[in-house]
Amino acid sequence: MPVIRRFGAVSLRIYADDHRPPHFHLVSATSEAMVAIADLRVIAGALRRGEAAEALEWARANRDLLAREWARLNERG
Repeated sequence: MPVIRRFGAVSLRIYADDHRPPHFHLVSATSEAMVAIADLRVIAGALRRGEAAEALEWARANRDLLAREWARLNERG
C-alpha cells in the first residue's frame, strides 16, 4: 500500500488492485476515509475535519498526479 504523502499523523495512500471509482485513502491512527479523486468527495469512512484539511488541499492541487498514480497501480491488463 504505497503512501503517496504524509500530513502529520495522516497518510494519503493509493492501494494496488483496488476497486472503482478511482480514489485514495486518508489514514490516521484511529480512522480512515476513502476519497474520490474526481471530486474529492468522501465516499466511505470519515476523518475529523482538522485531520483531513491539509491532505485535501494538497489533493486538490495534485489531482492529476493522483489520477495517474491510481491508474498505474490499478492497471488491469
